[in-house]
Amino acid sequence: MTDSTQWGILYVVATPIGNLEDITFRAVRILKEVDLVAAEDTRHSRKLFNHFGIETNLTSCYEHNESQKMDYLLGLLQQGQSIALISDAGTPAISDPGNVLVQHCRNSGVTVLPVPGPSACISALSVAGLPTDRFCFDGFLPPKSVARCRALQPYLTQKRTVVLYEAPHRLLNSLKDIASVLGDDKPLAIARELTKLHEELFRGTVTEAIEHFSQGKVRGEIVLLLAPAVELAPTETVREALVRLSQECDLPMKAIVKQVAKSHGVSGSEVYNIALSLKD
Repeated sequence: MTDSTQWGILYVVATPIGNLEDITFRAVRILKEVDLVAAEDTRHSRKLFNHFGIETNLTSCYEHNESQKMDYLLGLLQQGQSIALISDAGTPAISDPGNVLVQHCRNSGVTVLPVPGPSACISALSVAGLPTDRFCFDGFLPPKSVARCRALQPYLTQKRTVVLYEAPHRLLNSLKDIASVLGDDKPLAIARELTKLHEELFRGTVTEAIEHFSQGKVRGEIVLLLAPAVELAPTETVREALVRLSQECDLPMKAIVKQVAKSHGVSGSEVYNIALSLKD
């Protein structure tokens, strides 16, 4: 059994999502110093390497061969070699290949270190003008309409900004499904080709987005951001809500009081006093 203290390190290295100047000094240094770089597409990464004079050997590690490459890469790490993992753009393992390898290395006791940098998700969120104190990232929506509409349903009550990736050829169909599920006036932002020559940030409603992106063929990488659901004010009084819930369900009054207090934004004691008056 090999000594794990002598094992190499797997570096998860973020690379530019467009503008090559966005790479960090540390990322360039690590890519030059490691024994091997596992890349999503070696041809794509070779352009980055040529630009920065990186001569480290490349091996492919993409969606369809990642599982087969794990044992080979793990073996090199256990022999003391260090490896950098990169994707075509942005941070590996975030809706990109790499997560399987990272999990395998972690489970085997190999040290995995991040070399942070560009991320389309965070970059889009930072400029979209939507709430950023709470957000969720859900990757890509399903490609088929029925599954996509089902995936969109929870966003009807989602109180956080939702960040999604979308393929350009599916954008319009996804927007139409968003309109049917979340409403024509749902506020959103769409970031396209971030940090590149034709960078674009659209902000508006779903209807406006459909009109805008119907003008011509949609190209480039897409980040789709949905505004949080608006919490509507209750349409009934506390007293009316207590009466309705007591008639509609078999919940104990304590549970009903708690539910009404939360929905109306008032104290539980205040609702409880009203409940007592109803009982009397």
